[in-house]
Formats: sequence, C-alpha cells, structure tokens
Amino acid sequence: MSAPRYWLFKSEPSSFSLSDLKNRPDATEHWDGVRNFQARNFLRDEIKVGDLVFFYHSNIPEPAIVGIAQVVREGYPDFVAWDPQSNYFDPRSTPEKPVWFMVDVRFVSELPRPVTLNELKEIPELAQLPLLNRSRLSIQPVSAEAWDLILRLAGVQG
Repeated sequence: MSAPRYWLFKSEPSSFSLSDLKNRPDATEHWDGVRNFQARNFLRDEIKVGDLVFFYHSNIPEPAIVGIAQVVREGYPDFVAWDPQSNYFDPRSTPEKPVWFMVDVRFVSELPRPVTLNELKEIPELAQLPLLNRSRLSIQPVSAEAWDLILRLAGVQG
C-alpha cells in the first residue's frame, strides 16, 4: 500500500461545513456536486482510501483551512447528478454512463486554529499551492511538505 496523499477540499460553510461533516452519522459523508472535469478526475482516478484532506471554508469573509478529514471510500458515480431535483443535476450523466464522481470522507479533527488564506499567502514555501495560484478547483492536491507546514501553522504538534 502506498503512502497517503494529501488534498484540499473547498466548501462554502453555508452549504456544507466541517461541523456538518462532524455531525453526520459516523462523521462520514459523500463529497458530491463537484462539476469540474479536473477535480472530477482527481475524485475518480487519484484520491484513495486513507488519503488525508484539509477542509477549507470558502466564500466567507476570511476563508481558511479549518479541519482534517480522511477518505474512507474511493471514487464512485455521483448519484446526485441523476436527480432532477438536485442543484447538481446533469442530464448527460446516467447510471450507465456516469460523468461525475465523488468520494466519502470522515471527520478527523478540527484544527487547533484555522489557517487563513491571507496567512497562507504570506508563506513563500507555499507559493506553489494551487489555492494560492488563482485556482478555482474545489479539489486540489497538497504536497507532503505543504501539509506539514500548514499543520504547524495551525498549531498541530508533530
């Protein structure tokens, strides 16, 4: 088994927050509604069980990494795409030929303190983080070095 990889998943807390994840049964939920092909490819092809995820609250006055989750189910068809009542409905996607994928994540912990976007921008070692390069992707890879540095910024002791 290979070492876990690291990711950053963005969510608007008004839609789905870290607290929402924590309060789900078994603190686990599927990560649905991703409608970008590059992010879909990460979900479908690269994200594996055991990978760790920074939970990032976006579209708020002070966006920040607020917690950690772990992938507990690898990519599978995003069934909300098949529901005409869903905000994420896509008539191109069918059970026979799914277009969109999702993973299941489980709450691990809140960070001792959130690490804000503005703080991240001040750290030269994080300059290559997709989040800091105008990436609008809701699913982004994070290097092991960046992961460790962000944990230290959040007050997590190694």
